Amino acid sequence: MRYADFPTLVEALDYAAQGSTGMNFYDRRNQLVAVLEYSVLKRRAMENARRLLSLNLKKGDRVALIAETSVGFVEAFFACQYAGLVAVPLAIPMGVGQRDSYMTKLQGLISSCNPAAIISSDEWLPLISSVSADAPDTHILSDADLQALPEMDIELELPSPDDIAYLQYTSGSTRFPRGVIITHRSVMANLHVISHDGIKLRAGDRCVSWLPFYHDMGLVGFLLTPVATQLSVDYLRTQDFAMRPMQWLKLINKNRGTVSVAPPFGYELCLRRSNDKELAELDLSCWRVAGVGAEPISAEQLDQFGVHFSKVGFNSKAFMPCYGLAENALAVSFSDENGGSQVNEVDRDILEYQGKAVAPTKDTRAISSFVNCGKALPGHRIEIRSETGIPLPEREVGHIYISGPSLMSGYFRDAASQKEVQSTGWMDTGDLGYLLDGYLYVTGRKKDLIIIRGRNIWPQDIEYVAELEPEIHSGDAIAFITPQEQEESGRIVLQVQCRVSSEERRAQIVHSLTARIQSEFGVGVDIELLPPHSIPRTSSGKPARAEAKKRYLTALTETITPQIQIAGYAQ
Repeated sequence: MRYADFPTLVEALDYAAQGSTGMNFYDRRNQLVAVLEYSVLKRRAMENARRLLSLNLKKGDRVALIAETSVGFVEAFFACQYAGLVAVPLAIPMGVGQRDSYMTKLQGLISSCNPAAIISSDEWLPLISSVSADAPDTHILSDADLQALPEMDIELELPSPDDIAYLQYTSGSTRFPRGVIITHRSVMANLHVISHDGIKLRAGDRCVSWLPFYHDMGLVGFLLTPVATQLSVDYLRTQDFAMRPMQWLKLINKNRGTVSVAPPFGYELCLRRSNDKELAELDLSCWRVAGVGAEPISAEQLDQFGVHFSKVGFNSKAFMPCYGLAENALAVSFSDENGGSQVNEVDRDILEYQGKAVAPTKDTRAISSFVNCGKALPGHRIEIRSETGIPLPEREVGHIYISGPSLMSGYFRDAASQKEVQSTGWMDTGDLGYLLDGYLYVTGRKKDLIIIRGRNIWPQDIEYVAELEPEIHSGDAIAFITPQEQEESGRIVLQVQCRVSSEERRAQIVHSLTARIQSEFGVGVDIELLPPHSIPRTSSGKPARAEAKKRYLTALTETITPQIQIAGYAQ
């Protein structure tokens, strides 16, 4: 097999089309609903490319694609590649009651990329039309509308490696999403090291995924990688996975999938929702690479999954933690093959006060654990730097900088970011971590760090304490600090999604958490119990702490303002 060693995505699909492999789309009952062989994809993509060009679109024009897990999206994405247009995958709303916030976000994304055309299934056309009212020249097309366009009689030009292949909007964990510029050259460089050096794909591997196509892990990892290596892939829609997580594992079992990747919460959901009857129907001995990425990776959570599903043949050594981000197309590092989840334990007090990852001793009061995310992929580099940009020695926590052939060209319509990447060849990821024996350990995001009285407290450490309560699930807690005018004035807030209705038990949970956090960290914390589904998340499922803080402060202001007005009136 070939390991994605092509100059462009077009040439990758040309190669894939020579085989008999392709994509299989499944419904929520794991019934096959659509098959798209790569040979058919190539033909339809070329036809659709000529149809798009009949709209007088110019090379480099953006085409926004509502990124459903569907044949229509895949065909439109590759049509853009053959036509020399820039594909822009955009998210779909994933939860009940998200329509208003989704419309606001979609309007911002469309305004940001200013597409010449927008393509979607019929389901989302009314929404798209309502948020695109200020852009009357934009072509808004359903999948059927695209098929109905005349094919322009034109010879399609092969894109060059330095042409923009697509814009990947970031998940927006710390700010409004930005469009990452990905060229054919950068994505092909990443696809090559992912397939050859990271996952180490083999002929006969079969991929399985429920990851959304608007996220880098879904798009690059499980749409483009299978194409560029001529491997078959089975898809479950993200929303169907969310409703019935065990369908993912059943699909792996059904088709003897060997490679599948998920954020930590994907594994946790399966662990929580599985029952003995479903376990009896599974055989996961085929699962060779169980990738895990996103923040934070909990080794304990993976251990629990491994023990639970070892009953049906799952091998914990299949776990392959990794680190990546859209700004590098996808992957930066993979842990070792067959290494499983490897953990480094450090003295938490030294970590918080000195920013150093020092091994525990007999005098250590508390321990923090971080998962090994591997070494930088070949041709790529990772450096840990100080606030002033000076490289730090191993075991010192600092900013994670990355460099290499997969690095983005910059953010769309952000000349400063483009200039910085081009002039230095390096990028500050916004994440913090340390190196040990060349391996990367990610400790968290810089903007999420809770800095109080000279200490750096990781929010996930506080969140983990909350998750120890029997009624609180993984991902049900989010911690942040309120703005500090002076170092002493910020308050740590812990919000917890709680399904408990008993007022007595709710009071016990608050009391227990307050005491435990005070004992563990020596700090006070304001605890709020929230209804289920209250904690905001990014499009990739990460906790959106900046958004949670914003909502908290807004609610606080709305509560305080009437009191101020009444007090003023009384005077």
